[in-house]
Amino acid sequence: MEFISKNFEDTVNFGIKYAKTLVKGDVVLLNGDLGAGKTAFTKGIAKGLGIESEVLSPTYAYMNDYNGVLYHYDCYRLSSGEDAEALGLTDYFYAGGICVIEWSENISDVLPNTCKTVTIEKLSETERKITL
Repeated sequence: MEFISKNFEDTVNFGIKYAKTLVKGDVVLLNGDLGAGKTAFTKGIAKGLGIESEVLSPTYAYMNDYNGVLYHYDCYRLSSGEDAEALGLTDYFYAGGICVIEWSENISDVLPNTCKTVTIEKLSETERKITL
């Protein structure tokens, strides 16, 4: 499925709708370049899951935990699955929440086999193509 987002709000709203398809234990891999809208999409997922906290990129924390409902990862600074394991990040794959992972290719060797993939491509300053 493809969706063309015209702006930030469209991306968030599509994330809200996508959240309705998720179940506890799902691991979602977000693919896209820097600035593609991965965090905006995650903000929508959080809203769709009923999370009222502000969702921020976990670049320096590696993972933000939103009350055990959503675990938002940024693996940009990790170089291997071994790094993720050493930080205890892989434990959350089986903690009963939904994991959303940016830059998952950096830890691909430790990801569960049943991950869902979302690709976000920047078409212009405001437009994005989101592929499920």
